[in-house]
Amino acid sequence: MKRRFWHCCMLLCACLFPAGMWGQDLVVPGTPETEEVKEKPEHDHTVNFGAKGGFTSSLFLVPHLNVNGVSIQEIQNNYRIGYFGSLFMRINFGKHFLQPEVSYTVNSCDISFDKPLPESSNANDIPEKASIASTIHSVDVPVIYGYNIIKEGPYSLAIFGGPKIRFMLQQQSDITFENFDQTDIQETLRPLNICATLGVAVTISRVFFDFRYDVGLHNMSKRIEYTVPPVEGMPGTVEPDKGIYFHRKDNVMSFSLGVFF
Repeated sequence: MKRRFWHCCMLLCACLFPAGMWGQDLVVPGTPETEEVKEKPEHDHTVNFGAKGGFTSSLFLVPHLNVNGVSIQEIQNNYRIGYFGSLFMRINFGKHFLQPEVSYTVNSCDISFDKPLPESSNANDIPEKASIASTIHSVDVPVIYGYNIIKEGPYSLAIFGGPKIRFMLQQQSDITFENFDQTDIQETLRPLNICATLGVAVTISRVFFDFRYDVGLHNMSKRIEYTVPPVEGMPGTVEPDKGIYFHRKDNVMSFSLGVFF
């Protein structure tokens, strides 16, 4: 009886043991079957879309400003805050990415200088100040290439650069000339401008901070139209050298906060 009893117990264990193991996976550390599949961070998909907005600070580099036949050498830039909003697409390949953007930008800056004194002035005369105030609206299309120096999980640090095309919106822009001898002064901007963009970005999961500097590559002023005042004491005549010749490039620093969708 005892021998039969033990035979029955062994047979029962042999039947139950495989059934218990059927619902369990054999755990072998380090095998692909046991490793958890980690989901990619939001900013590391093959293609990302996002939006950003921020503030700008413009600097007008003026290589040539001639007023009334006198070349102005000392020009003061008075910074003003502008703003912008952008939509973008990012294409990721490893640590590299390509990012085309479309932005609506409003840049503001004033320049001021000492107005040239007339030839009849005395040595003790103090020159008056003249200024040009600009608020320029544009649609910007940068295409930047970037490289992630650090790319660990949800965190990344990237540097980037590339060209930017600016479509100037003349009708929305406001340019004012103050304390000039000429009247009815109107500046016409070149409708298409090209800049070079350099920057750095820090990303934390869906959110990123972006700092960049745009360098204008050519003169953005196409022409200046005005009315020349008549010569004093000689109505109906004008002085041919009483003109305005203005070349400038728009360099812009910007800071933005963005999010990946």
